[in-house]
Amino acid sequence: MNDMIKRLITLLVEKSLKVSPTPIFKLASGKISDTYIDCKKTTLTAEGAYLIGNIFFDKISHLNVNKIGGLSLGADPIAEAVACTSYLKGHPIDAFVVRKKSKEHGLQLTIEGDIREGDNVIIVDDVVTTGSSTIDAIMKAREFGLNIVKIIVLVDRQEGGKENIIKQGVEFEAVITKEDLLDEFNRRTKDTDRGRNLSRQSKKLDPALP
Repeated sequence: MNDMIKRLITLLVEKSLKVSPTPIFKLASGKISDTYIDCKKTTLTAEGAYLIGNIFFDKISHLNVNKIGGLSLGADPIAEAVACTSYLKGHPIDAFVVRKKSKEHGLQLTIEGDIREGDNVIIVDDVVTTGSSTIDAIMKAREFGLNIVKIIVLVDRQEGGKENIIKQGVEFEAVITKEDLLDEFNRRTKDTDRGRNLSRQSKKLDPALP
């Protein structure tokens, strides 16, 4: 794990991670959890954008891709950070936005940006639980005629989303896992038993987890 990822984990724990003794957080998936990860409190900071831009760019710069994006709103700060970083590094990769629903005026587009049918793209997301938001972006990108090279998410909650996304026939990678965040959280609080309990509780929410 490189220094930038370590720093990003620290930032996510400081700004984005919420932990409760009992499950009280309702997730977008509808599940109730004892952990909540509000990635936008990190992705929209200057330091977060710098770290994310560099980390994601290093993961895709060797691939034959020219666009990066995902479902709004979680993917937007990530894609924009990577686009800016890629330009500064002399290897431009443009950002695009996948709308949750098409505009009702103008060109009534579902996908926004300087993007064309046949472009090779990376789909990103900030956090994955069941994978439904990412899968929505995958389906809309395919309908538009985009070639999806890879899916990269900032945080995998390790609750079945990875497996659901892979079933769509795409390559998947997570930069950070919920376990990484809880390890750092526990290091700070010196409460390792609590961390193990939280991990076990997460598995109870999804018995299919290993």
